[in-house]
Amino acid sequence: MKFSNLRKNKNFKYLVALIIIFILLGIPSYIWTRRNVTTLAGRYNSPMSPVIMIPGSSASANRFDDLVKTVNRQYGEHHSLLKMTVHTNDKITYTGSIRPNDDRPFIVVGFENNNDGYANIKKQAAWFNLAFNKLKARYRFNSFNAFGHSNGGLIWTYFLENYFDDSTISINQMLTVGTPYNFEEKNTSNRTQMLHELVKNRDKIPEDLTYYSIAGTQLYTDDGIVPLGSVDAGKYIYEGHIKHYTLITLTGSKAQHSDMIDSNQFITIFHQYIVGNGVNNPGRSKTNKKVPKPRQ
Repeated sequence: MKFSNLRKNKNFKYLVALIIIFILLGIPSYIWTRRNVTTLAGRYNSPMSPVIMIPGSSASANRFDDLVKTVNRQYGEHHSLLKMTVHTNDKITYTGSIRPNDDRPFIVVGFENNNDGYANIKKQAAWFNLAFNKLKARYRFNSFNAFGHSNGGLIWTYFLENYFDDSTISINQMLTVGTPYNFEEKNTSNRTQMLHELVKNRDKIPEDLTYYSIAGTQLYTDDGIVPLGSVDAGKYIYEGHIKHYTLITLTGSKAQHSDMIDSNQFITIFHQYIVGNGVNNPGRSKTNKKVPKPRQ
């Protein structure tokens, strides 16, 4: 009888111990689940949809200061500007801020190592991923638009193919200017290693993306730096895979590689398709300008 009671007591102690273990294991899981649900709920309800911008090689996070000022002044809008610089030790420094209730802020991500070359573009895409993860955790947005100048478009492409895998966030529209998908090569038959790899991994790019690629034709064959054929090579990555791909060519005195983002043509296109998601006179615009029709 005593042996039976001892056995029952022992089994009871084991049962209590197991219950305690399950509770201890379940608490972290419960906390994680609750936090995750809260984050998803906040992201689902977030009205913010920022414009995230990446400058080209040798340019800092200050590259688009004048562009943001021009858009705000010309269209009577008040977009915030937050600038981030990712350093080679993975630390991030910040300048500026996002105003409360600003649904369409501008966020620029630059890099301490802003050198050219495919190896550096891969590193910059990894650094950009660090910044992007910080942004989505802090602001919980569920959609965004992308802009890249020159190699900034390459960083966006490599990021979309290798890092962007969050099903709770969508990239709606992307615009790039003078992005050299085949570097200095004019003939797309001579594909660089970078172009070959970007084409190979294109299936990882979100299919519902709308993308506008701008090429400058100051000299009718290039923008003074990037050949038209190199910008046009982006079609091998995007065309036929995403929802919409459009190549736009700019001409005139400001069709040079570094000057294009200051041209009236570009600013009109940028405001309509990136700030306004393709809607004429978006937001609080006070102008009534016609936008040049993109060439398919």
